[in-house]
Amino acid sequence: MSAARILRIAAGGDGVGRLEDGRAVFVPRSAPGDLVELTGLRSQRRFARARVARVLEPGPDRIEPPCPHYVDDECGGCQLQHLATGAQREARRSIVGDALRRLARLDVADPEIVPADQELEYRTKITLHADARAGTIGLHPYGRAEQVFELRRCLITVAELNRLWSALRMLREHFPPRLETLMLRLDRHGDCHAVFESARGSRWSEAGALREALLAEGIEGTIWWREPGGEPRSVAGRGEPFPATVFEQVHPAMGDRVRAFAVDALGPAVDRVVWDLYAGIGETTAALAEAGARVESVEWDERAVAEAEARGPSARRVAGRVEDVLGRLETPSLVVTNPPRVGMDPRVPAELERRRPERIVYISCDPATLARDLARLTSYRIGVLRAFDLFPQTAHVETVAVLERAS
Repeated sequence: MSAARILRIAAGGDGVGRLEDGRAVFVPRSAPGDLVELTGLRSQRRFARARVARVLEPGPDRIEPPCPHYVDDECGGCQLQHLATGAQREARRSIVGDALRRLARLDVADPEIVPADQELEYRTKITLHADARAGTIGLHPYGRAEQVFELRRCLITVAELNRLWSALRMLREHFPPRLETLMLRLDRHGDCHAVFESARGSRWSEAGALREALLAEGIEGTIWWREPGGEPRSVAGRGEPFPATVFEQVHPAMGDRVRAFAVDALGPAVDRVVWDLYAGIGETTAALAEAGARVESVEWDERAVAEAEARGPSARRVAGRVEDVLGRLETPSLVVTNPPRVGMDPRVPAELERRRPERIVYISCDPATLARDLARLTSYRIGVLRAFDLFPQTAHVETVAVLERAS
């Protein structure tokens, strides 16, 4: 068998080593400094992929993963539980810096990273998958999206949702037929939600019985049901207007820190036109409006826009895809953009180049699409680059790039 010394962590969380012929080999669950015996080697022309057969010499930052699922089921939800906290943060910093240097050809150092207060029990949302053939409900093993292992407890998910799932596991007779996914969420008020999604054409009459069974266990929660392509609807419990499926950060405390940093980085906003693009439920819009800005807020999800309107304060809110509506907005002095993982449609940086706002604050959850979009914003330079540790135990990282218009 081949062996390799692991040199660093790549985007996605795989360790990177070198084969005897000089090609890079990507090895999940490996740590910098490890000497690993490889198995399942799959060669490409320029690189290879393999798995760890044995750790011959552990690197200095390798630790015993705290979650049994990470080892026993090769859970794909986390990628870095085998690394000490400091090494995880260094890996996430380097993933951001490497993407900007390699993909955007920017001369930047790895950014400073703002650490999370909690390394475990921080996620307020988890989506479970159902495998009818295996009779399992849980998560996918790493690299095997067609399989689902039975989840007992997720260590990075908040205790309230683990308690909810522990009760739900024993009540499957009340679940809807042909279940596909089950999303559990804890909202900002401390209320639990269970959103069941089943195949089209299913019927479900057991939602009330399921909620009553949960109440008997001392668990209060709202039960939602959605068919593919349909709108979620509350079928048992409080039917509050804030849908459990509207996007919100899975690590709200750290999300608040990102938002505060972004708004502060914009600088004085009083009486200035500020765009809030991909605005979600309007938390950044509200912070900008309270700072005295004239905010034009864009979000495609009409439910999120309605929630933002209900929360206030007043702003011009536009429901639609950012790339489709920018031409209708007033030219901004400042811009906050917080796109999904796929980044911005090419028409968005093109419009920003045309309008030339003084400063753009780009909040990104994917360093690769951030790098791609920054390369398109040729009239701007990075003034500040900061990473935030929103997703401990994983290879994901939130980044804020403060862009200044070049003179």
